[in-house]
Amino acid sequence: MLPGLFLRVAHKLNILQMKRILSQTNVIKQLIAVLFTALVITGCQSKGSETETHPNVLIILADDLGYGDISCYDAEAPKTPNIDGLAAEGVRCTDFYVPTPYCAPSRATLLTGRFPLRHGIVRNPAPDAGINDVGLSSDEITLGEVFQESGYATKLIGKWHLGHKEEFFPVKHGFDEYYGILYSNDMRPVQIIENMDTVEYPVDQSLLTQKYTAKAIEFIKKNQSDPFFLHLCHAMPHKPLAASENFYTPETKEDLYADVIRELDWSTGEILAVLEELDILDQTIVIFMSDNGASYGGNNAPLKGKKATTWEGGTRVPFMIRYPEQMPGGTVIETPCWSPDLFPTLLSMCEIDMPEDLYVDGEEIIEVLKGNKQEHKAIFTMRGKTIRTVRKGEWKLFIEKPGFYRAVDLTNWKDKRAPDGITIIAPVEQATPAQYPGVKPMKMEGDIFLFNLDKDIAEMTNVSAENPDIVSALAQEYEKFITSLKEE
Repeated sequence: MLPGLFLRVAHKLNILQMKRILSQTNVIKQLIAVLFTALVITGCQSKGSETETHPNVLIILADDLGYGDISCYDAEAPKTPNIDGLAAEGVRCTDFYVPTPYCAPSRATLLTGRFPLRHGIVRNPAPDAGINDVGLSSDEITLGEVFQESGYATKLIGKWHLGHKEEFFPVKHGFDEYYGILYSNDMRPVQIIENMDTVEYPVDQSLLTQKYTAKAIEFIKKNQSDPFFLHLCHAMPHKPLAASENFYTPETKEDLYADVIRELDWSTGEILAVLEELDILDQTIVIFMSDNGASYGGNNAPLKGKKATTWEGGTRVPFMIRYPEQMPGGTVIETPCWSPDLFPTLLSMCEIDMPEDLYVDGEEIIEVLKGNKQEHKAIFTMRGKTIRTVRKGEWKLFIEKPGFYRAVDLTNWKDKRAPDGITIIAPVEQATPAQYPGVKPMKMEGDIFLFNLDKDIAEMTNVSAENPDIVSALAQEYEKFITSLKEE
């Protein structure tokens, strides 16, 4: 990574300054000459030759977007032509998982490639709940750091949720720039941070998607001639839902969620259009996904459960990737994969070496995404500090007995983080527990729960009694995984 590091320094110093710094050191002259020559050669490479080996990377991460919230996954969903187009031109995964059904642990795994019990974040930090000491350890290596050290410009826009103390800020974890809300948009104080400073408070949340989109386009244009890593983490459709006046339809207050989805689709289209206009779309790896399943008001169909549960509706998420250099367009992949795979896969696609001695839980899945391989090692999900499920192939075993649906008495229900027009500024009409987003997990008899997801995507029929060998094999996968956690 050394040449890339020197290239990043060269972005901030002109070549004469760099040469002067190098020549003033006591390093062996021959080493100086080699490093300086490599720097000049690298800096003089054409845009085309550089992007051939170092594509840009854009990850668009929606917050609480359900499996059926976009129309290429559910035809009954609000129409999302731009996101659907991204899937049509790339690879769409039908069985893609995150390790937890809520924000912070899932996001940390995406950036580190490591299961939550390895990186240590198993709960959400929340300033208004006094949870202030939860954050990503400086010992963890993020995608931002690896790309930064490899010569990429790096920026994170939107939700971070990996610590709101200054020591945890994105600019401390490999991102040159940051703009966004450090945690969920229903956690007070809702304020926009730029790099290390508060630049907006209070925040009109109806403008968030527009502002994040504008910042993303600005960053792309500024870095169009150099490789960049942009992690765009939208606030929506996490509650409180809010859309700009271009998409908000107050005359039909019951479809605020649809308004929000349509604006997310617009944002994706705007960004893809700019990449195409700059002639760098095909040199950019574009990923669109969610951090976990939908909550109230969303759509996890045809899956069971919701955010915060380890039923499929909590942890199986929409995922697509576009990169015509390596991925055939119009491909649908049914092989189960998960977010830890992105760390090794992106580094391989960008021809960047894995950091030495770094253990990741994901595997490089390029051949899976091409449709050339149909196998993947076991995938695990957890809640709290406990692993709850293991999936391998078509089978899913609950290691811990799942939770079941409990009706909420709406006469006594109150959202403590509802819009108040002062600290949380968003439309007053918000989803309630009456709008359950998936198949309700009604109580089922038994102590061991096994499902064949190829035949029973909604997890309706427990087949553990008929398949004791499968139960045993998945239990062994779990024991092996637990052993690996203890050995690190």
